Amino acid sequence: MTGESDATPNNFIRQMIEKDVANNKHNKLVATRFPPEPNGYLHLGHAKSICLNFGIAEEFDGWTNLRFDDTNPDKESEEYMAAIKRDVSWLGFEWKSLCYASDYFDQLYDYAVQLVKDNLAYVDSLSSEEIRTYRGSLTEAGQPSPYRNRSPEQSLELLEGMKKGDFEEGEHVLRLKIDMASSNINMRDPAIYRIKKTHHYRTGDKWNIYPLYDYTHCLSDAIEGITHSLCTLEFEDHRPLYNWVLENTGPPGKPEQTEFGPLNLEYTVLSKRKLIQLVTSGVVDGWDDPRLPTIAGLRRRGYTPAAIKEFCNRIGVTKSAAVIEMQVLENCIRDELNETAPRRMAVLDPLKVVITTWPQDDIETLTVANHPNQPEMGSRNIQFGRELYIERSDFEEVPPPKFKRLISGGEVRLRSAYVIKCDQIIKDDEGNIIELHCSHDPDTLGKKPEGRKVKGVIHWVSARDGINSQIKVYDRLFNRPDPLAADDFTEALNPDSLTVYDSAVVEPSLKGEVAGARFQFERQGYFVIDTASTPEQPVVNRVVSLKDNW
Repeated sequence: MTGESDATPNNFIRQMIEKDVANNKHNKLVATRFPPEPNGYLHLGHAKSICLNFGIAEEFDGWTNLRFDDTNPDKESEEYMAAIKRDVSWLGFEWKSLCYASDYFDQLYDYAVQLVKDNLAYVDSLSSEEIRTYRGSLTEAGQPSPYRNRSPEQSLELLEGMKKGDFEEGEHVLRLKIDMASSNINMRDPAIYRIKKTHHYRTGDKWNIYPLYDYTHCLSDAIEGITHSLCTLEFEDHRPLYNWVLENTGPPGKPEQTEFGPLNLEYTVLSKRKLIQLVTSGVVDGWDDPRLPTIAGLRRRGYTPAAIKEFCNRIGVTKSAAVIEMQVLENCIRDELNETAPRRMAVLDPLKVVITTWPQDDIETLTVANHPNQPEMGSRNIQFGRELYIERSDFEEVPPPKFKRLISGGEVRLRSAYVIKCDQIIKDDEGNIIELHCSHDPDTLGKKPEGRKVKGVIHWVSARDGINSQIKVYDRLFNRPDPLAADDFTEALNPDSLTVYDSAVVEPSLKGEVAGARFQFERQGYFVIDTASTPEQPVVNRVVSLKDNW
């Protein structure tokens, strides 16, 4: 496989839209939208929504808008918007229109004025704490605000003053007049405008009030002609409000909201608020830290768009929330790179080996296939000489049981080269092993040694032309599958989520490789050239191990 399944995923949303198209419910049009708030970077949960919204529209010859819900300028930035556009494009999707909730601020305000005139909205002067108290609880009905019966004329005058900036933040809010006794707490006169004297990056200082999401979202969908508004499950209780606003404002379009189960993934957090905490506290190195489940982090980690799409395909779309095992995600990129990643050799923790039976200045060129099962990938030349490096963990002076690598007096095969035997161990004054002196069997290049069986095969890199490199081995950010179950989720951070090898040595064939190039380092895992890499010193990240070590 190449990382992406050819099968079209069948799910309840696809079945619903298929029925709608067959019944010509929306004139056979399928229009969806992806509406992120630009207050952080997108994560894997957003990727699921992106694949669903864009994918379902493409399948039915429809279209998708990318819309920024930019109604809270305190927390939003153009950096986040640029990152969101970059991530959606990187995943391979194209939007029909790039939209902003701020595009509709005038229309949204006009609808609000009409709601006040129709006595369906009023300006409330309770404090935020008082509003919460009056709203009641899940078991107790709410109580009407003492300002609920303000005349439309009074509310319109106050609303105009809010708009002009005559009042301070928190002094008034505009609320819908629905039902304070509703069993759905979202229908208990929800606020739709609040005072916020914040400069907006697009509208400047025009507005001193900004609409809230539940009011903005449904009207933006309708104005844009969205037919299917696909949301995660937490918005299910908001659907009656979504429909109420549309029914009582009469916008041109009639979108329908449908909810699907959100993504929950083991050993990580998919909460933008928690991710912001990790970034701002310095626990991770920015939004694109390869340990984060952000799309930027996954891209830098070495994941491909095809692997992420395949992951979304494998987990499917359901009506309920589910917790997905991390190995499902890891297997998607592992399966792809097993087929597509060329093989190379790299030594993370080098131990020098001197082949004492090899002439001092002789160099032999060995031709090695770039992939054992993909002959079209061709081959490369590697140089074998007197001095080389092996992995320090591939030698044991006192080996544990069943150790099949190099030991004192024992033999091992060097990958694609000769069988060598450890004859002498060189140590420093403190007893640390600094060098091995070995002999080689010249008749074992591509052949089995006569009269004996050598079980172990280890990788190596020539000391003469190997390239010094920094290799970063990333692992899961948390050491428990449910980090949010801890009293403080940061207590579940994995102290071994990053190991840096500053003295690693890689094949010279990696010289000049660009950021994003992926390889399998034999016996080590799958790796990618990092964006911080330089021609002088490659920086390489581990994408995923060869096998699930957890």
